[in-house]
Amino acid sequence: MLLRLVIKDVVIISHLELDFSKGLSTLTGETGAGKSILLDSLQLALGGRADASLIRSGQSQASVTAVFHPRGLAEQLDALGLIPDDDDELRLRRVLNADGKSRAYINDTPVSARVLRDLGSELVEIQGQFEQHGLLAPSRHRAVLDSFAQLEPLASTVAKAYDEWKDSAQRLQDAQTKLERDRQEQDYLQHVASELAEAAPDDGEHDALADQRQRLQQADKMAEFLQESLSVLQADTGIERLLHQALRLLGRAPSLLEQQIAPSITALEQAADLIGEAVNQIETLASEQNGDPYELERVAERLFLLKDLARKHDCDPNDLPQVQAQLEAQLTAIEQADETLQRLSEEVGSLRQRYDDLADQLGSKRRKAAAKLDKALKAELAPLKLERAQVETRVQELAEDAWGPQGKQSVQFLVAMNQGEALGPIGKVASGGELSRFLLALKVVLAGVNPVPTLVFDEVDSGLGGATADAVGERLDRLADHLQLLTITHSPQVAARASTHYHVAKAAKKGKTETQVRLLDKAERVEEIARMLSGSKITDEARAAAQALLEHVG
Repeated sequence: MLLRLVIKDVVIISHLELDFSKGLSTLTGETGAGKSILLDSLQLALGGRADASLIRSGQSQASVTAVFHPRGLAEQLDALGLIPDDDDELRLRRVLNADGKSRAYINDTPVSARVLRDLGSELVEIQGQFEQHGLLAPSRHRAVLDSFAQLEPLASTVAKAYDEWKDSAQRLQDAQTKLERDRQEQDYLQHVASELAEAAPDDGEHDALADQRQRLQQADKMAEFLQESLSVLQADTGIERLLHQALRLLGRAPSLLEQQIAPSITALEQAADLIGEAVNQIETLASEQNGDPYELERVAERLFLLKDLARKHDCDPNDLPQVQAQLEAQLTAIEQADETLQRLSEEVGSLRQRYDDLADQLGSKRRKAAAKLDKALKAELAPLKLERAQVETRVQELAEDAWGPQGKQSVQFLVAMNQGEALGPIGKVASGGELSRFLLALKVVLAGVNPVPTLVFDEVDSGLGGATADAVGERLDRLADHLQLLTITHSPQVAARASTHYHVAKAAKKGKTETQVRLLDKAERVEEIARMLSGSKITDEARAAAQALLEHVG
């Protein structure tokens, strides 16, 4: 809902702040007083076209701020990364410079004019914008009819059924494409799968073989080292043989020396025993290192095979078992492809039939709703002096290639303003006044389903008087029970029904003309409506008639 409009330096408005409330608000005043400027200002704040001619003479820029209660806009604001202020207000602001360039803001956050326009269209619908955002846009007619008939739940189910059908059809197409590609590669897939099956790689085998090769290489080096050590110990000049030679020589020593050399012999015997024990230990270690002489070669060959296969499949050698499983699964899928395609085809057919049935149900309900909408609309047209108008909410079946999430039907509001004329789109066959009244009637019929909280009508009663003007006022009043309504009017019958009445006038101030807007109290309303009834000279009879009119509609 629009809460406030702040205008600075727009045409003949220097500074103006207007507060708005629920219900029907009217703006009245003499022609040329500036009522259209208020409308242009609001459109600028909502993202409308920026025109430097709107800037007040002598000023470098103009600005307009429209403040709203952001009811029902949480999703849109969240998508923009915006949140309402602490006081639960949403501010749309536009600053226009003399060079024609403008800046747009939402809650002081800079945004593009397009973002401002998109959000503004969710907040306010102005009669001059119907072509873009409202009931004149054929793209919206289907949704409007569904809202009128409360068909949104069924329409949502149809949309879901359509998506499921199309998703399934895409899976079938993808499976067919993949099968064609796989069958072209089947021979190659069988070859590489057989190659892997023959190699039979195990999980973690590569790393285990690498560790084993390292151990075997180290074993060869150890064996070589131990053999060299034994060679030194067991050579003809080795210490063990030298010890035994020394013992033999000492054993032939003269008896006179036996006692003196006995300790030496004992020490040498102990040394010979220790050296012998060391040789035995080294021989044992050496024999342990001498396993299968071809094992290292076999391990190396296996590692080379795994690495070669990994390069061929562009993977880590440890992932070869998974690659093998994938190839076997791919070959199995090719072999079972006909069954898979048959299953997917049946699924597509089933989902298509479900969508078909639901869309037909929706179409049937739409046609019934269209007849009810036309009947309700015709009942509203006669009092608005459009009794000769013919209306048709046309529901047409679409060709299958045009089916979509919205169903199998197109919906368009058509009208002929006079009998005998061909039906056509509303905006192309109705004059400005007829169009305004027709849209008012349609809005009244759709009052409970209108998604935009604020509607603005600019002289919807233009050229009307008496009972017709009263009928317009009565319908605006009814519509204001559901929405916030702003209207610029020259009709006293319409003005009398307002819950809030503003008077727009021009006044000279410091040698410049300015537009001023004043909220009227009860007495002032009588005077203004009397002026609208009688003209510039207000008579007592006009005041009495104005009072009677206010009492009548009140």
